[in-house]
Amino acid sequence: MKRLLFIFFFIPSVFNAQEIISESNNLTNGEIKIPGTLSYIKTDDKIPLVIFVHGSGNIDRNGNQAGTPVQANYIKTLSDSLITKEIAFYRYDKRTATPENLAKLKDITLKDFASDVKVAINYFKNNPQFSSINLIGHSQGSLVAMLAITDDVKSYISIAGAGESIDKTIVKQLNEQSPELAKIAKQHIDELMKTDTILSVNPFLISLFTPQNQKFWKNWMLINPEEEIKKITIPMLIINGESDMQVKVSDAESLKAANPKAKLVIIPRMNHVMKIVNSIEENQKAYVDEKYPLSAILVQNLSEFFKS
Repeated sequence: MKRLLFIFFFIPSVFNAQEIISESNNLTNGEIKIPGTLSYIKTDDKIPLVIFVHGSGNIDRNGNQAGTPVQANYIKTLSDSLITKEIAFYRYDKRTATPENLAKLKDITLKDFASDVKVAINYFKNNPQFSSINLIGHSQGSLVAMLAITDDVKSYISIAGAGESIDKTIVKQLNEQSPELAKIAKQHIDELMKTDTILSVNPFLISLFTPQNQKFWKNWMLINPEEEIKKITIPMLIINGESDMQVKVSDAESLKAANPKAKLVIIPRMNHVMKIVNSIEENQKAYVDEKYPLSAILVQNLSEFFKS
C-alpha cells in the first residue's frame, strides 16, 4: 500500500489561555485521497488521540454532506469539545466525500473504509506526543471501526452503531414507514443474496438499491456487528441516544449483550448526530442546523473513558 503525506500547519488559536494546534494531513491510501485535520491542545504531557470514523454517505471531516441538507457540523463540534479536555482528535474526509476519488471508487466495501482508518492508525502510532490511539465509530462507522482495530488501538467506542446486520436494519426502518415497502425490500435483499443482483428494483427503492450499490450492500449485509464485537478484547464503550430516530437503544443493548465486557451508556434526549433535542421537529432540524448543542453527557463520558 502506497501512502503519501503532506502537512500544513495553521496559525494556532487560544482557548482559555491554552494554545490549540490544528494540522491538515493529506493522507492517501494507494490512489485514494483521505485528507483530514488533527487538533489538540499544546501541552508537555502525552495525551490520548481519538480517530473518528464516520457513518454512511459522503460525510466530510466536519460531519456535513455536500449536495444534501445535512450540515450539522457534529464531528467538528465533538472535536472542539474533546480537545478542551486534553484529548487530541483526528477527523478526515470519507473517501466518498473527496471529489478526486469519485472516478476511482468501484466495487468498494466496508473493508476499504476500514483500510482508510488503518492508514491513520499507522501514521499516528509512533507519534511521541500521544499516549494512546482510540477509535470512535459513529453509525456505519461503528462497524467499520470494529474492522479497523489493530494491536496499536487502546480502546473502541461505538456511538449509534447498529446491533444487527444491515439487511435487518433496512427492513426494520422501512417497516416503520411502510410495511408493504419493507416487504418488497426484503424480497429484493433475498434476491441479492442469492443471485448477486436485483433484476428489477421497485421505483420507490431505486435510490437505495441502485445497480452500482448492490455489491456494496451485499458485502455489508454479510458482516454482523454482533459477531464482530465479540472479537474485541480492548476496553469498549457503547453509546446511544434515547432520541435517535435511526438507531434504537435496543441496538446498543444488542451490542452490549454480544460482548458483556463493554460499558453501555444511554443518553437522554440525544439524537443520531449527537445533538440534544426536545421534540421530533428539533430532532429533524438538528441534521441541517448546527446550532443545536452537542450532548454534554456524551463529552463527559468520552473524556472519562479515554483517561481511565
